[in-house]
Amino acid sequence: MAESQLGAITDLLRASPLDMGGDPHTMRIVFDEMIGSHPVPEDVRTITVELGGVSAIAVTAGGGEASGAVLYFHGGGYALGSAAASVNLAADVARRSSTTVYTVDYRLAPENPFPAAVDDALAAYRGLLDRGIPAEAITVSGESAGGGLALALLIAIKDAGLPQPAAAAVLSPWADLTQSGRSYETKAAVDPALTRQALSTRADNYLAGADPRSPLASPLFADLRGLPPLLIQAGTYEILLDDAVRLAAKAADDDVAATLQTFPGAPHVFQGLSALLAEGARALDQVGAFIRTHLDRQAA
Repeated sequence: MAESQLGAITDLLRASPLDMGGDPHTMRIVFDEMIGSHPVPEDVRTITVELGGVSAIAVTAGGGEASGAVLYFHGGGYALGSAAASVNLAADVARRSSTTVYTVDYRLAPENPFPAAVDDALAAYRGLLDRGIPAEAITVSGESAGGGLALALLIAIKDAGLPQPAAAAVLSPWADLTQSGRSYETKAAVDPALTRQALSTRADNYLAGADPRSPLASPLFADLRGLPPLLIQAGTYEILLDDAVRLAAKAADDDVAATLQTFPGAPHVFQGLSALLAEGARALDQVGAFIRTHLDRQAA
């Protein structure tokens, strides 16, 4: 990654008015304005739908034929974010994977604490199945807390005895709400977006007294056996780096196919800055190729 690119992005993130640990009602406005600040490209099509009673936005891009579905979960520490604000990133995934991406408006904390988000994710997955989309034509994805929720969904699917999707791609996943990774300390000085204090606040809001080691809250502590292939991406300039690294190791230990990709100098969810960072665009290219490979493999 070019030093000038990285410096500009770091300065941009550090100057942002967003406080991830701030009042959620105020920060939701700031978060959505920041994440959704770029205009949606003209070739992107969106339709508001309901999946199992949960609101979602179906996103396609590029004008070509879309085959297969991606169930997508936005980030925001389980307290911020929306499907509408995530359309650009969802469209980037849709364009590169030639799929329809369904970005889900799951319920947010603190108004709706754990396990409300997981319940909504499972309902949305059932909703896709009820639409006649077979599990082998579905992949799951998400960024940050949404990456953690995507992983929690896979565990909930297993617990419910439902068929697993073809694969899952998670970007900078928040997989350990106990915050036990060493990178909370070793990457604190270089992470321009997240702090331990902010994530502690968001974890407390979400858990509302529940055990942070619950597999559906912190998938790092789950039995991952039986899950589909995983693609895990993270930047080396984020305090959640160890969540990604340890998740890949846990998946391997549980006999799950896992690909870990780390990007030197990249900040948290750098894929969302692909218009500014060449590395973000390359990472999304790999997400698209991973999704398409596993959908095509299932269809063969």
